[in-house]
Amino acid sequence: MSFRFPSLSTKVLFGVLATICATQAAMADGDRRMVPLLPQYKQECAACHLAYPPGMLPAASWKRVMAGLPKHYGTDASLDPATVKELSTWLGANAGTYKRVSEEPPQDRITTSSWFERKHREVAPDTWKRAAIGSRANCAACHTRADKGDFDEDNVRIPK
Repeated sequence: MSFRFPSLSTKVLFGVLATICATQAAMADGDRRMVPLLPQYKQECAACHLAYPPGMLPAASWKRVMAGLPKHYGTDASLDPATVKELSTWLGANAGTYKRVSEEPPQDRITTSSWFERKHREVAPDTWKRAAIGSRANCAACHTRADKGDFDEDNVRIPK
């Protein structure tokens, strides 16, 4: 039995394939990584609602959301200019860039994005109206680990 070294072209081919696979894996996870929330972001935003992971909206949407804080979906959520600048910079740097989040949803609402609609298509309209849920924006009502940025379907419990 003799051992034969792979030819140079085989080595190159394997190297290229390995690089492509590693790049694809990095790209697939790159924007879906759980970014630790900025303490100031948690403090300001989670006072009223879930501090949504920045990867749920593209940078352009976050820019408009931050510019519209005085009329933030019907509420005055104004912040001082230094805080707005800090949060805007952080949100822009960590915004979603992967395919499903590249669209700018109507009114810059996560709940009106195509990917949100697709992921929640099996949820009956009446379910959103349950007292324990209240609205489509209340992720934590069903996603038991939403506060940790984990929206895995295995951790969904829809309240009665």
